[in-house]
Amino acid sequence: MSVLYVAPGACSLAAHSLVHELQLPIQVEVVALRTPDSPIHRINPLGRVPALSLDDGTLITENSAILPYLADLAPEAGLFAAAGSAERAQIQSWIGYLTSEVHVGGFRPLNRPERYSADAAAHPGIRAQAAEQLHQALAHADRHLEGRQWLVGERYSIADAYLGVFAGWLPRLGERFADLRNLARAREAFQSRPATQQALAAEGQR
Repeated sequence: MSVLYVAPGACSLAAHSLVHELQLPIQVEVVALRTPDSPIHRINPLGRVPALSLDDGTLITENSAILPYLADLAPEAGLFAAAGSAERAQIQSWIGYLTSEVHVGGFRPLNRPERYSADAAAHPGIRAQAAEQLHQALAHADRHLEGRQWLVGERYSIADAYLGVFAGWLPRLGERFADLRNLARAREAFQSRPATQQALAAEGQR
């Protein structure tokens, strides 16, 4: 059986929710991160989640690959779009944007400034600039959602699941991000889905 490796509070929640949303026959393993004895280091040399190990031993990593792969296993659910369609490209565009501009460009330096400077005295400045960059990146998504329920078209897609994870991290950042009301709505829509509730419960977050 294929196994999806996830960690509580991590961006792997998007993929975890899809396993439930699509009722896929995939085992989910909850692992720790940033601990040397975590089994994730034996699965993914980068020590990151999500990581999807297929029946034949093939390993797939990164949300940008795993989310489309899972959606394609159950195309009838409509969480992605047909190959060659503009809608599919738009969904992929949002996933790429969220990966690069929001996750790596914003949250990573905000949460782990030591990756950008070994000088602890520089960390407050890195965090401040990261918060500014993150707000700008998320404001783009917030403006796009004005008058819309979903990022692309008229239905929930894998892009909305991915955005829902990042929107779910915002309350811990305080009032600076409180103006992003459409993202708050996206967070509620994602977290209220039964599949997301199942994933959160399995990760010990409910």
